[in-house]
Amino acid sequence: MDVSEDFESVFREMTESEICLGHSLLYVWYASFLESKGKLHDAHMVYQSGFLRNAKPVELLKKAHALFLDRMSGLVNACSLQKNDDCGFVEFETSHINPWSASTMKDLLKKLGPQIMKYDGYHSSQKAYSGKVALSSLQNSSRNKIIDIGGKKYQIKGCAGQGGFAQVYKAYVNSNPDEVVALKIQKPAFPWEFYMYRQLDERILDNERSSFGFAQRMHLYSDCSILVCDYRAHGTLQDAINSYVVTGKFMEEELCIYYTVEMLYMLETLHGAGIIHGDFKPDNLLIRYARGNLTEDGLRERSGPWHDQGLCLVDWGRGIDKRLFPENAEFKGDCRTSGFRCVEMQENKPWTFQVDTYGLCVIVHMMLHNSYMEIEKKKSSGGGYIYLPKSSLKRYWAVELWKNFFTQLLNMSPGSDDKKLQKLRESFQDYMCSKPHFIKKLKELLVKQRTSLCSA
Repeated sequence: MDVSEDFESVFREMTESEICLGHSLLYVWYASFLESKGKLHDAHMVYQSGFLRNAKPVELLKKAHALFLDRMSGLVNACSLQKNDDCGFVEFETSHINPWSASTMKDLLKKLGPQIMKYDGYHSSQKAYSGKVALSSLQNSSRNKIIDIGGKKYQIKGCAGQGGFAQVYKAYVNSNPDEVVALKIQKPAFPWEFYMYRQLDERILDNERSSFGFAQRMHLYSDCSILVCDYRAHGTLQDAINSYVVTGKFMEEELCIYYTVEMLYMLETLHGAGIIHGDFKPDNLLIRYARGNLTEDGLRERSGPWHDQGLCLVDWGRGIDKRLFPENAEFKGDCRTSGFRCVEMQENKPWTFQVDTYGLCVIVHMMLHNSYMEIEKKKSSGGGYIYLPKSSLKRYWAVELWKNFFTQLLNMSPGSDDKKLQKLRESFQDYMCSKPHFIKKLKELLVKQRTSLCSA
C-alpha cells in the first residue's frame, strides 16, 4: 500500500468510526493532501463535509477553503487565457491518463484557450463578478432576485440543482416568463463545460442535437463562471425512478425498454463522435416531452412527435474529448461517484467508454429494480470470468434481452463499443416492434408519467 492509499484509508476509517469529525483540522489536512495529488473535486467535497458536520473552529475551515478556491480560480483563468498556437492533441508522458486531474485540465485549457475565446457566446473578464447582488447570497435566498450578466437581467426563480462546485438556478431573462434559462454558477471558474457544449454543436447532427442540451453563453470572471443554458421543466429520469420508489412499485418494462433505447442512441452517437460524458447518471438526464400527441408510427425512426420525446443529457463538466488525446490513449482516473465506478475503476485498470456504458447499466438496473447495481464475478463457459448483476431478472420480463444487455456492456474491452451499442439498440427496437400492444401501452405510460412529474 502506498502513502496515498494509506492516507485515504485512515481518513475513511476515521469518518466511519466518527473519530474527530468535529475538528476542522481533519478536513483541512486531508483536503490539502488531495489537492497536492491533483484531486480537486475530492478536496472540495472534503471541505463541504467539514461544513456539513459543523467542524470547529469554523473560521479555520472557511479560511482554508477560501484560499483553496482562490488557487483554483487562478489556475483555471491562467490556463484558459494563455495563448498556444500548436495544433493536434496534447502530448502526455504516459499512455494511461487521468482526464480529470488538475495537470491534465491545465494542459488542455492551455492548449484550447485561443479556440475557446473565439466561440460564439464566450465572454471573459479579468475582474471578479461585481454585480449589485452578490452571487453567494443566492444560496440562502434566491427567489426573484435580479442579477446583471453581460447586459441582461436575470430574475432568479429558484434553485434547480446543486453540486460540489456549482449551483443551477432557473431564471427569467429580463423578467420575461416566456424566456426561461438555467444559470450554472460555478466557483472557481470552469470554461471546460462550455468547450464541451461547443464540441457537441460541431459534431452532433441536427436531428440528434436536442438529446444533449444547449449552452447559449459563458461569462468567465476571475472568481467564477456563469453558464447560460436552455431550461427544461419536466424533471429528470431520477425523478421518474423516485416516483416509483416512494410508492413501492417498479417502473413498467415498456418504459424501461424505451428509455434504454434512448440512452443507447445517446451513447452510440456520442462515442461515435469521440466524446465521453463521464458522469452518466439519471439526475443528469432531463426528460423531454413531445409537443403534440404521440402516434402509433415513428417510434423506431424517432420521427414525428417521437423526435421531441425522450431524454436530454446535461452537465458536461466531466466530459472527455477523445480527439485531444493520442488515438489509442486509455484513462486511469476514478470518478469517485458511489455506485457508478465502472469495473475498470474498481480494479484500477485502464478504461475509455466503459465509464459511460457502466453508468448506463446502473441506470437500467435502477429502473428495473429500484436500487443501485451490485455486480459479481462469475466463471464463463470459455474458462475465464464475466461480470453480471447480482439481482435476478423477473421471469415475466424479456429475460434474454436484459441478460444480453448486461453481459455485453459489463464485459467490454476499451474502444470496442461502437457496433455493440448499435446491435443492442436494434435488439430492443426489434422487440418493441414485435409486440402488437407495446406502443399503445408505452404512450399511455408516458402520458401518465408526464402528468405525475409535472404536478409534483
